Amino acid sequence: MSKEQIWIEAGYKSFAIEGAQNVRIEKLARAVNRNKSSFYHFFADLQVFTARLLEEHLSQAKILSKKEAEAQNEAELVDILLDHKIDLLFNRQLRIHRENEVFQDCFAKTNEISIPGFVPIWRKIIGLPENAQLAELVLIFSMENFFLQITEETLNKVWLSNYFKNIKSMVEQFQSTGTVAALNANV
Repeated sequence: MSKEQIWIEAGYKSFAIEGAQNVRIEKLARAVNRNKSSFYHFFADLQVFTARLLEEHLSQAKILSKKEAEAQNEAELVDILLDHKIDLLFNRQLRIHRENEVFQDCFAKTNEISIPGFVPIWRKIIGLPENAQLAELVLIFSMENFFLQITEETLNKVWLSNYFKNIKSMVEQFQSTGTVAALNANV
């Protein structure tokens, strides 16, 4: 791993877990066991560094989307999502701080990259293999809810399985009755 990439990985994880407002050069320097001048050797300032983090996120989104597109079942998808936990948490931070135009743009680009690869397995999981349009609508609703709920602690196998189970249950209820009685806060 290059010396520059060491900084990127540390910053990416810090952004994902603590948010952009907590990405500090001094803190990163301690995390990578380098001095601050090493940071400035690679990045002119924090704004340039943040731009590199966003580029890294878009690269990771492409990798994740490819894997999601290859997933055959829920168990495989859950494993993939957990392998990309930091990427999902990074995307969560973009969603939370979307008042920042640059973050909103990256969040939108990430969704453009990831949704096409995700929809086929999503349709299977939620029981809408033949209704792509409804599956995408449910996905859009669910994504907002998903990014509001995930944290480093909650994003695990049990939580993801329950999340998918709740979405599938909601879809089944809607298909059989035409309504959804009440939305569980943990959907």
